[in-house]
Amino acid sequence: MAQIDMLDKIGLNIDQVSQMTGVKKTTLRYWEKEFSDYLKPVRTDSRRRQYSLEEVEKVAVLKQLIEEEKYKSAGVRLKLGLGGFGNAEAQESSPKLPGNQGSPDG
Repeated sequence: MAQIDMLDKIGLNIDQVSQMTGVKKTTLRYWEKEFSDYLKPVRTDSRRRQYSLEEVEKVAVLKQLIEEEKYKSAGVRLKLGLGGFGNAEAQESSPKLPGNQGSPDG
């Protein structure tokens, strides 16, 4: 049981996660911003990212969806059940509902 607790406390840096998963560090940083409600590595006092094993598993899920299954960001968010959009570009490309165009008065 103590061994499992120790594994939960392992913190991997971004270099280690990149090497383990095959995902570039720049991509990991981007995914952290794009999917901030899903991928949240802990920050140390010196502001370095520390990934738990759970976060590494999340990186693997994102890699599967984006690189292998070819989902776009909005599709990933839907697939993972995440609310809203991660960036303004996705909001701009989403369909507009009738009646929401024009002035706020309607």
